[in-house]
Amino acid sequence: MDKYGQSNGLRLNYSIITDIIDEGAKVLDLGCGDGTLLAKLVKEKLVKGIGVEINQDSVIASLEKGLSIIQGDIDAGLKEFGDREYDWVLLNQTLQTTEKSDYVIDEMLRVGKKVVVSFPNFAYWKIRFHLFFMGKMPKSKVLPFSWYDTPNIHLLTVNDFYDFCKKREIKILKSVFMTKANVKTNFVTRFFSNFFAEEVIFVISK
Repeated sequence: MDKYGQSNGLRLNYSIITDIIDEGAKVLDLGCGDGTLLAKLVKEKLVKGIGVEINQDSVIASLEKGLSIIQGDIDAGLKEFGDREYDWVLLNQTLQTTEKSDYVIDEMLRVGKKVVVSFPNFAYWKIRFHLFFMGKMPKSKVLPFSWYDTPNIHLLTVNDFYDFCKKREIKILKSVFMTKANVKTNFVTRFFSNFFAEEVIFVISK
């Protein structure tokens, strides 16, 4: 952890997403938390950004950073936003906590020209081994909660997301596979991403 409480993996996640976003773009950050990623994008990419967050303490923390934030529940939809109103819509490490995951993605694709989605891969080999040998729900830096207090209600895998996009004719423009603080770029990791990726970042569009 650094002095801001961010792990190496989280810093890398933010850096990758920042590299992906165009300079000066119009960005909607859903489930923006305390606004750290959005603030980074505003500072480094000069984006015109707004965040949506349900947790009041996180909304206050974002406002204290000088960000434009709406308190709202993304499971209720994005009715206040018009079609293709934003260049980019982000959903970083939040998809697995949504109740209506398919509806949320549909709304993101309606509002944004491009969408960034990241999530922990529940088929990562260490998770498989933990379930097999320990017989209990695993905990890790990416999935740090116990079964009884986790906000993650729709855990998914890389292959699940590929299947989802194929069925709905969603284009996958870019994928980044990560393990802890490293981006995995070798052929084996990319080919067997469902087994070797601990976290994945997808760029998608209609």
